[in-house]
Amino acid sequence: MLSLDGLEMIAVLVVMGLFIKVLEQFGLFEPVGGEDSVEDDFELSTVCHRPESMDKLQEQTKFTKKELQVLYRGFKNECPSGVVNEENFKNIYSQFFPQGDSSMYAHFLFEAFDTNKNGSVSFEDFVFGLSIILRGTINDRLNWAFNLYDLNKDGCITKEEMLDIMKSIYDMMGKYTYPTMQDDAPREHVESFFQKMDRNKDGVVTIEEFIESCKKDENIMQSMQLFDNVI
Repeated sequence: MLSLDGLEMIAVLVVMGLFIKVLEQFGLFEPVGGEDSVEDDFELSTVCHRPESMDKLQEQTKFTKKELQVLYRGFKNECPSGVVNEENFKNIYSQFFPQGDSSMYAHFLFEAFDTNKNGSVSFEDFVFGLSIILRGTINDRLNWAFNLYDLNKDGCITKEEMLDIMKSIYDMMGKYTYPTMQDDAPREHVESFFQKMDRNKDGVVTIEEFIESCKKDENIMQSMQLFDNVI
């Protein structure tokens, strides 16, 4: 079981750790046969959305051509239409948390990947976000996490926004915590989060405060290194 103290660190790391579950669901660790077979799929598949060319995606991300082929095969197997909608995303997460309610957390994560705000995540959206999470610098990864928590995208995290995030995490994982959480536990953890992050005590956490605080947390820095060699 997960201790409640551990949830403070999860407030920063959960987006990356739980997204590995999505990678497993997409079968991204299965070997790819010939290099040309998947590239042909880019051009020949009957899909609603055709991804950009392999070479262009390689230039725009930090993945190799072979890695992109593996990613695309897994993505296409799960999403034959070429895009993922929010309902698909929620269904993926619900499989890993059957005793909890992961719908709100999945909603927040989907919003972070849906950069075009068109209600769907394409393969390009998927690999751009994944490139940051798995191959980006520490600043890149922390910027991405900050964007997830900054729900209204105004450049700062409020207590209300962080409370919504924490509640979604508790809804998803609460039954796996020990000791069993109290109703006011999410708010208590938000207060703890702000005591650490809100350096100037103005009631909001800026991107600068967020990055500075995370970089000073040894546990967060060590945990982020776990994603360096996922694929």
